[in-house]
Amino acid sequence: MKIDIVTLFPEMFTGVFGSSILKKAQEKEAVSIRVVNFREYSASKHGSVDDYPYGGGAGMVLAPQPIFDAVEQLTGTAETKPRVLLMCPQGERLTQRKAEALAEEEHLVLICGHYEGYDERIREHLVTDEISIGDYVLTGGELAAMVVTDSVVRLLPGVLGKEESHVQDSFSTGLLEHPHYTRPADFRGMKVPDVLLSGNHAKIEEWRRKESLRRTYMRRADLLEGREWSKQEQQWLREFEEDK
Repeated sequence: MKIDIVTLFPEMFTGVFGSSILKKAQEKEAVSIRVVNFREYSASKHGSVDDYPYGGGAGMVLAPQPIFDAVEQLTGTAETKPRVLLMCPQGERLTQRKAEALAEEEHLVLICGHYEGYDERIREHLVTDEISIGDYVLTGGELAAMVVTDSVVRLLPGVLGKEESHVQDSFSTGLLEHPHYTRPADFRGMKVPDVLLSGNHAKIEEWRRKESLRRTYMRRADLLEGREWSKQEQQWLREFEEDK
């Protein structure tokens, strides 16, 4: 996969993209990440990338020319049309399903905004997706672009140590992930559930499914709406209701 980040502050990405899983993914050549400063594409002799909004109002608006030119330069020779993602609080909420869909693409371009917002022509004629990481406003789109990149890259084949590592992540199955434990089995009197020490893999898997459902029921009941349940799961849900 190729990922291009279009930003005014490329230095913000150095630590994140040079560490941990994202660094290893690039070393394994599972992904190629390029960070581009779109100020370099400004046609203004002063390198301006923004201007006052038509109609008046507070703040400055990012002009279309530098961003259009930067993205077209990055994608002009592409054999397949890339997905161009606009980091925007008005956009579609990033979910695990969205990350999984984006992980199927060959080329992503992420645009990071600043100031009051984007010229609307960028939104209407350049991008394919608008992405929000939550119902709040950030100073710029850089942090959102890091989140999107991380959520996508970790899903690429060969990136994580085990291919099944992400399969049971929270939201991948539609439920929150079950609790995890490691050694020691008894820490200050707080003990690991006996079933996890039993060696009975069928019982362990059943316990994990039940606890995943319990955690979702207690913390994110909205995720349970519209699902079909097995008889066993229906029984567990009745237990949870009685225990409330």
